[in-house]
Amino acid sequence: MSDQVSCHTTGAPEITAEGSPFLNGLWKQNPVFVMVLGMCPTLAITNSVRNAVSMGLATTFVMVVSYGLISMIRKLIPKQVRIATYIAILAMAVTVVDFLVKAVSIPIYLALGAYIPLIVSNCLTLERAEAYAGKQPVVKSMLDGLGMGFGFTLALTMLGAVREVLGAGTFLGVHVFSKNFEPWVLFLLPPGGFISLAMWLLFFAAWRERSAKRATERVEAQTGMAGAVEARA
Repeated sequence: MSDQVSCHTTGAPEITAEGSPFLNGLWKQNPVFVMVLGMCPTLAITNSVRNAVSMGLATTFVMVVSYGLISMIRKLIPKQVRIATYIAILAMAVTVVDFLVKAVSIPIYLALGAYIPLIVSNCLTLERAEAYAGKQPVVKSMLDGLGMGFGFTLALTMLGAVREVLGAGTFLGVHVFSKNFEPWVLFLLPPGGFISLAMWLLFFAAWRERSAKRATERVEAQTGMAGAVEARA
């Protein structure tokens, strides 16, 4: 068995332990918009904000609980059964979430369907357990799970907002347009998920490119000023 769990992550940024574990997952290494992980639930259940938030919070709970347990026993797990142990711990947390969602809201439970059990095999949860929680202390691992979970929830909510507003003319079930608005039903269908994701990825790619360009210009300006000062001296 290889040392790296991978799932359509070619070209994704390398997972590192630098910086704040919470902020890394929330923004710098956002699982959807930066690392492009967990695409199955991202595209499948974001046709409404309610479903998106519910899925994100369920995944957050699983990651925080399971990563804390994995980190606590990481030194006791034989290398040969490392991945199997991670899956068993994730499955335990997912079972708890499955019962909790069913107890809280049957409509949400039915809307999310099989995607709650599939959190176990989500690329995000399994790969992050292998790459981070299995190597870091408990507090850092739980903060990483919390940051990644909130980052995942934020991304799903942004996708769900676009799809629900344009596809149904509502936000959390509340109408946001006049009665004359004709919903773009395409956004509630599978192609709408790909279109919405592409729009957000394009936006953030352009934003990062513009930020990098501004940073380069500032460095060049500071270098030029320093050169001018030296010349006058």
